[in-house]
Amino acid sequence: MSSSAPPVERTRSLRRVALAGLTIGVAAAGVAVATRSASAAVVDPAASYVLVNRNSGKALDVYNLATTDGAAINQFTRNDGAWQQWKFLDSGGGWYRVQSVHSGKVLDLPTTADGVQLVQNTDRNDARQQFRLADSAGGHVRLINRNSGKALETWEWSTADGARVSQYQDLDGANQQWQLVRLGAAPSPTTPTPGPTGTPTTPPSSYPGPGAVSGATGTHDPTIVKTPQGSYIVAQTGRNIRLTTSTDRTTFREAGAAFPNGAPWTTAYTGGSADLWAPDISYRNGQYYLYYSASTFGSNRSAIFLATSPSGASGSWTNRGLVIESSTSNNYNAIDPNLIVDDAGRWWLNFGSFWSGMQQIALNPSTGLRADSSIRLIAGRNGGAIEAPHMVKRGSFYYLWVSFDRCCQGAASTYRIMVGRSTSPNGPFVDRNGAAMNSGGGTQVLAGHGSIHGPGHQAVLQDTDGDLLVYHYYADNGTSRLGINRLGYDAAGWPFVY
Repeated sequence: MSSSAPPVERTRSLRRVALAGLTIGVAAAGVAVATRSASAAVVDPAASYVLVNRNSGKALDVYNLATTDGAAINQFTRNDGAWQQWKFLDSGGGWYRVQSVHSGKVLDLPTTADGVQLVQNTDRNDARQQFRLADSAGGHVRLINRNSGKALETWEWSTADGARVSQYQDLDGANQQWQLVRLGAAPSPTTPTPGPTGTPTTPPSSYPGPGAVSGATGTHDPTIVKTPQGSYIVAQTGRNIRLTTSTDRTTFREAGAAFPNGAPWTTAYTGGSADLWAPDISYRNGQYYLYYSASTFGSNRSAIFLATSPSGASGSWTNRGLVIESSTSNNYNAIDPNLIVDDAGRWWLNFGSFWSGMQQIALNPSTGLRADSSIRLIAGRNGGAIEAPHMVKRGSFYYLWVSFDRCCQGAASTYRIMVGRSTSPNGPFVDRNGAAMNSGGGTQVLAGHGSIHGPGHQAVLQDTDGDLLVYHYYADNGTSRLGINRLGYDAAGWPFVY
């Protein structure tokens, strides 16, 4: 969509006709023309909103998912993605900045001219970026810019996807009226559970480096479990599932492969390769459970399998069979499994990578295999890069951890670790700002910094001395390393690394 100036002369004549008709019609009814309400609609600064145009039925949208200053704001078919979610930041006196949940930037009208393209820009809190809400009929509002005094509208009454949103004299036309669809506020902070004594509640001013680890610390997609004896087993992507162990969470040593004799039941999905991906290890009912993935890069011809072991040691694992598979006819990818057992004792398997996003299925606790044909979406970015779901319960909330953006590019990786939460293991999950995770929401907890590139594929270990975030990252030379940081929780119960 072009951001060039509109054909002002042609549209001026159309506007004069419309305004004249409005004046005549209202005057004939014996009513003053200036009857539009100037009262301000009430908004919740803790909530996010989708703004739906009355004329077109389409949503205010950061076009092409841009994050740059000056990017166009247009209309598009409503999908509730983060690029269609907006927060109202109070500027005082009934004025607000309207902030994109997707980009963090605010709406901006660069000039006072009719038809100027609405854009996003870094928040300066100046008059070009401030709007008041004026009530219209049917619960709709107009957004009036402080600098120009004009109303936001879909230009020339367009109903097309990608049509420009601009400003014009406030006529209270349907193309200037917007419905504020409230998507929700962040969950109540009244039930966070404090960690052990000394756990901080204030995040550091910048991301810390990973904690000190040594030994066998080259890893990819790590998952960790504490044994009844107090030691630790890490399962990770590698030939036939690579295992490492530690007695102190600091020094790690090689411990062989889960399947040292191979896993021939998986090769139909791996193209004959022995590389198995993204395991999930846990200890339940006196035995270890290992869910793991078989696939090839870039394909959703994939499968998740289950194995169990009495000890977790190399060669002790028994194949329990296929849990779920996906093919090119599915809109999901059966990799990156994660088991969560809820407070009611129900078993759920979260999984997924790209495609429609993170999925959840029910498991039979007696077998660990799929219980029925149901499947639900719990997080997604409308086909964007999202992977590695990991769910833990803490206090009243189930926290859903995911990785956004690109893995596996060495030091060029853009992986970053995100989180949302819900009071139910089935969702809906929202981030700190109330943005839905199945529409692109997520609160960032850790991203690349300094010589730490692309941290992701995280797991949370809830140990006796507090919660720990376990993940891989890439060093400057492109090698994949084990990262471990402690987790703190702020006063609202949102996690941070320290």
